[in-house]
Amino acid sequence: MSETILAIDTSTRTGSVAVSRDREVLGEILLNVRNTHSERLLLLVSQLLSDTGVSLKEIDAFATALGPGSFTGLRVGIATIKGLAMATGKPVIGISSLQILAMNVPLAPHLICPLFDARKKEVYAGLYHWQAGGAEPLRADAVLAPDRLLESLDGDIIFLGEGAWAYRTLLIARMGDRAHLIPRSLSLPRASLACALAHERYQGGQTVSLERLAPAYVRPSEAEIAWSARAAEGGIAG
Repeated sequence: MSETILAIDTSTRTGSVAVSRDREVLGEILLNVRNTHSERLLLLVSQLLSDTGVSLKEIDAFATALGPGSFTGLRVGIATIKGLAMATGKPVIGISSLQILAMNVPLAPHLICPLFDARKKEVYAGLYHWQAGGAEPLRADAVLAPDRLLESLDGDIIFLGEGAWAYRTLLIARMGDRAHLIPRSLSLPRASLACALAHERYQGGQTVSLERLAPAYVRPSEAEIAWSARAAEGGIAG
């Protein structure tokens, strides 16, 4: 089966859009700049489709990173994908942001640990192994302190992502030669790799309804934390 997939990733400051057909990447735009995704995302999609000669009606499915990552970025990306899917009537596919990042290390001989900097002295972390042509999860994505993460890891580990570079001194100090850091140039999440995962899920019938397409924040937002605190103090009427 041949299908055309359009994918976006707005889980970090790096934003990317890509389109692929029959597993071949036709085009990708990746920007690692400080502009907000809401200012540029639809423009990037339009430019990509124009440059590749693909029309919106030719897209068979839309894919997006669900998180973890930037709360605002994830909301923008998911809202954009929902809008495109509603306009075309095509299905949607949601993918872990950390799984997309782990796809940067094909045929890895060791376990892959993608990391995003979650602030508050924590990281968003996943653990994957390369199997059957893709990065497959060994545990659920989580948010935790780097020390706790390292306590749970055995053997040689491949680290990548902005979180790995933020805590590289700690990783090397604690793990020594067992810690393998991927260069920064290969530590960016890419929508083209989301396309690769999306093709597998599309062919396996693993699409989701628009109602079920929601961010996977892993931890509550600041607004949710504040709401819970006020509720616990009796400041919110039931």
